[in-house]
Amino acid sequence: MRTLFWIALLAAARPAIAAETAYYDAAYRAAFKPGIAHAQVQLDVSGEKLPSKLVLRIDPKRYRNFRSNEPLEVSADEVIWRPQGKRSSLSYEFIVNHQRSSGSYDSYMTSSWALFRGDKLAPRTRVTAARSLRSRTTLEFDLPKGWSAVTPYAASGEQRIRIDDPTRRFDQPEGWMLIGKLGVRSERIGHVNAVIAAPEGDNARRQDALAFMNWNLPKLLEVFPDFPKRVLIVSAGDPMWRGGLSGPASIFLHSDRPLISENRTSPLLHELVHVALGIRGDKESDWIVEGLAEFYSIQTLRRSGGIGQKRYEQAVENLQKWAQRAPTLFARSSTGATTARAVLVFQAVDAEIRKVTNNTASLDDVARKLAARRGEISLTELQEIGEQVAGKPLQSLRREMLTKPLAEPGP
Repeated sequence: MRTLFWIALLAAARPAIAAETAYYDAAYRAAFKPGIAHAQVQLDVSGEKLPSKLVLRIDPKRYRNFRSNEPLEVSADEVIWRPQGKRSSLSYEFIVNHQRSSGSYDSYMTSSWALFRGDKLAPRTRVTAARSLRSRTTLEFDLPKGWSAVTPYAASGEQRIRIDDPTRRFDQPEGWMLIGKLGVRSERIGHVNAVIAAPEGDNARRQDALAFMNWNLPKLLEVFPDFPKRVLIVSAGDPMWRGGLSGPASIFLHSDRPLISENRTSPLLHELVHVALGIRGDKESDWIVEGLAEFYSIQTLRRSGGIGQKRYEQAVENLQKWAQRAPTLFARSSTGATTARAVLVFQAVDAEIRKVTNNTASLDDVARKLAARRGEISLTELQEIGEQVAGKPLQSLRREMLTKPLAEPGP
């Protein structure tokens, strides 16, 4: 009896063995037709075990006509789907066109192409399933004859792609995507396969952009060696938004945007830094995200020789004047003036780190740590990373210093 007692006690104390990972297939299929401003999307899940529930967060202006043979609850902002058996299907319509407050579009479809984000094509989904259960996700395009697709995931022209995000149990499409009659250019730069695409006939300067990246991306990779192995830049003209927007391993840049602006910054490099960093600010820290992107867009041009010392100093002078219009750094969204002020902050941070470490460290080391952790960032976390790099708290990142009024720039 005593032996049995000890056997039972040891068995109870032994750590539980983690359940072996099980997989089910999740297949998105998106059908597009010229002249129809929505895509017909179907999600099929199949396997021995399926999630018990999927909750899709939706905007009713972009998604409609949800259908399934299994239990389905549709409300104003979410859809609850409960798959049954070993195979289950859900279908809906995705309305491609989406206008910003300015009246321009950040998602658009014509009779010969469509530009959108994968995380809009597939609404963000929360899955209820055993922790050991993971998806094997694919996205397949059903396109008109003569159309092709470019995505952040696979070789251009492939219409069925595998989506694999090790950080998630349910993988979903993300990043910018362009389908239609396309012109595509690509080149390997360092370890990065850079792909630039635009609709046929668009005035996007694909070859110029590749040459620009050949010149500047190597300098950016010195700061961010873990930059994604593939980056997609998609362009289109009006009525698309006349700016740049980054996504996972991908960028949208309006065809008319210059590679280098008159103020010596680069919209393309700015968005490439966003891709490299992969961070977002908390409710008061968007200045960190935008300030770093602008700081490195200018610094990369300087380091590559794209602008000389005189032009660099002129860029800083412009930033000092613009920054006067920003009464504070701490806001949910960074304005142009706020971003200019943030660049000046990061200049001071860089100078302080170099001084206290006798030039053995710099802001580059802070940026690399941010890119490694990714996700949401706050001032407190930035201060902690700065202290790790410098070996002491940074005076230039004290909140009291950041809230002081800016001194007027000299003559």
